[in-house]
Amino acid sequence: MQVMKWSVIALAVAAGSTQMAVASSQSESKGFVEDSSLNVFSRALYHNRDFRNGASNGAGTGDNGYYEDFGLGVRGLFESGFTQGTIGVGVDAHSLSSIKLDSGRGRYGSGQFDKDSSGRAEDTQTEVGGAVKFRMSNTVLKYGNQMTGSPVFATDDSRILPEVATGTLLTSNEIEGLELTAGRFTALSSQRSTDRDTFGLKSANIIGASYAFTDNFSGAIHASDVEDHFKKTYVNLNYNLPIAAEQALNFDFNAYRTTGDGQELSGEADNKIWSLAAAYSLGAHTFTLAHQRSSGDAGYVYGVDGNGTIFLANSVQYSDFNGEDENSWQARYDVDMATYGVPGLSFMTRYVTGDNIEVGTGTDAKEHELDLEAKYVIQEGAAKDLSFRVRNAIYRTNSSYNNSYADDANDFRLIVEYPLSIL
Repeated sequence: MQVMKWSVIALAVAAGSTQMAVASSQSESKGFVEDSSLNVFSRALYHNRDFRNGASNGAGTGDNGYYEDFGLGVRGLFESGFTQGTIGVGVDAHSLSSIKLDSGRGRYGSGQFDKDSSGRAEDTQTEVGGAVKFRMSNTVLKYGNQMTGSPVFATDDSRILPEVATGTLLTSNEIEGLELTAGRFTALSSQRSTDRDTFGLKSANIIGASYAFTDNFSGAIHASDVEDHFKKTYVNLNYNLPIAAEQALNFDFNAYRTTGDGQELSGEADNKIWSLAAAYSLGAHTFTLAHQRSSGDAGYVYGVDGNGTIFLANSVQYSDFNGEDENSWQARYDVDMATYGVPGLSFMTRYVTGDNIEVGTGTDAKEHELDLEAKYVIQEGAAKDLSFRVRNAIYRTNSSYNNSYADDANDFRLIVEYPLSIL
């Protein structure tokens, strides 16, 4: 399939006839203190990953052959407003703390905590960080510690605490519907470590553009250069087709092109991978079908550029279905129970199957995953916005994949979250 190639310049030209943003965010600034916010977000996560072939699995889980950790993460996030004037100045600051509620040397490994000298999870950990920011009109320049969400550099937030990147990020929204980004990052800490740079990142330069052509059609292109690892290009097209009252079709296309760079410290990285998802919503129900296809000399590689850097339809709870030459299909069903008188309650189930995976043995490998999920968010009262989420994945492979690239596992997570706005 030929991928449409856009450039940042082309997107800007396409937006040239679009009306400039109605108002400057900086001109409406109320001040450093007046626009400040302070939020505390708590997440408790019980995570059990049971490898079905026990201690002989290739994941290095020790004697028991499973992970089992229970922890609490508390993050305080302060965001100042911007000083008034042509150029506004502000600061962001965060405190990230983890508390071990239950774990053990033979069960350690879910990625929630750092390991102490005895091989057990650390009881408590805390890190603090901050960033200085400047704003002119609708353009913001931020330098320091920050969480990012670029398709080519995204900090992961799948455990009790998020990854944190250190660097510079420029975000511009001067033209209505068009967002331009550019950045350079020089460090990335993992979700379980308080180190400034866990991954040995030398530098990651990113650039991107996204544009809403209409209310229902948008596109994006992003690129990155991660020194001595790889270079990536990402494209996205998203189209929503309203059909009738409470009915719509959504099409979402995502694609990456990765090539090795310098010393190729992440290994062979030459890869093309894309996914196309079609979702039909009917009232409370959403039915989704997705196809994902990988090609090249390796599977899709990420991690040193953030463990959230995989904006693909079949990147799910346990597997990403991103192996070398892998083809995968997904069927998914969501239901929002508010329609049936239980606001805040939702359910999801999906099945993903992948095959044709090249593992160098002469036999194609296969993998399958079934996910079941339920979530409830309290709607009112003193505990408003407190949420409970249960996620369960059943993952299986054939003998060509098992014990070499992946392991059969049952993955269970119970997540309790509570956001609290103080300012």
